[in-house]
Amino acid sequence: MRTGRPKALLVVTDEERETLERWARRPTTAQALAQRARIVLICASGKTNGAVATAVGVTRQTVGRWRHRFVTRRVEGLVDEPRPGAPRRITDADVERVVRLTLETSPRDATHWSSRAMAKRCGLSQSAVSRIWRAFALQPHRVESFKLSKDPLFIEKVRDIVGLYLNPPDKALVLCVDEKAQIQALDRTQPVLPMRPGQAERRTHDYTRYGTTTLFAALNAKSGKVIGEFHRRHRAVEFRKFLDTIDAAVPAPFDAHLILDNYGTHKTPRIHRWLARHPRFHVHFTPTGASWINLVERWFAALTEK
Repeated sequence: MRTGRPKALLVVTDEERETLERWARRPTTAQALAQRARIVLICASGKTNGAVATAVGVTRQTVGRWRHRFVTRRVEGLVDEPRPGAPRRITDADVERVVRLTLETSPRDATHWSSRAMAKRCGLSQSAVSRIWRAFALQPHRVESFKLSKDPLFIEKVRDIVGLYLNPPDKALVLCVDEKAQIQALDRTQPVLPMRPGQAERRTHDYTRYGTTTLFAALNAKSGKVIGEFHRRHRAVEFRKFLDTIDAAVPAPFDAHLILDNYGTHKTPRIHRWLARHPRFHVHFTPTGASWINLVERWFAALTEK
């Protein structure tokens, strides 16, 4: 006695079963395809559509659809068909051309490509070029700098300085010392007009130069406090005066570990003699070409940006 519409006979070959089991094991990607593979595998065990729907958590109509698709078109029937819509206008050749020109060429009138310049060159829209760049993580307007240190003792010096940051000695201060030279002392030729509601701050386009100055700074690596001093030049003479300032600021019971870069004024005989007369000062030089490890450089950068 028939109780409903007869089910199509579903038989899975060994090769098809291997493919379906591989699809069904997908942990995160293509979950729709994984669910269809599980439906077919359970159907192949001889269960009814209702039992399969209960086991998978879908409707009986869904089970019937994928059972029929597999019986008529086999494994290929479980893959999504192309959706209807307008035909694709940007071909793979167009995408390849945009990527190749971005990576291998530069415009005649600029240092790097803009999305509009590339769109004009390739005959595409600006939004299309932007989408291609985002898809391939291309950002022609951005430039990052790098420096590879050739110091043969690079690892030893990094361990020494990082060790001071992470585990400073007892009864000692770790001071990151450096100078920011050639700071221009400028002033506008007329007073600045302050900002008002609906009106931006206004200043004259021209300015008066008052020369340059140099900021010597010693950053306490633990507290973040800075000992600062200005000098007109940055020779060994001025650096020795700044060492006197540090000596006066550091309490007598404490030693001072100075982190310095390899600038010439830090290694002159005058500085060596000063350090010999002040045995509580210990000098740690950063690796050649790696002054970024000195924390005071980050403070100088923040000072410039803000």
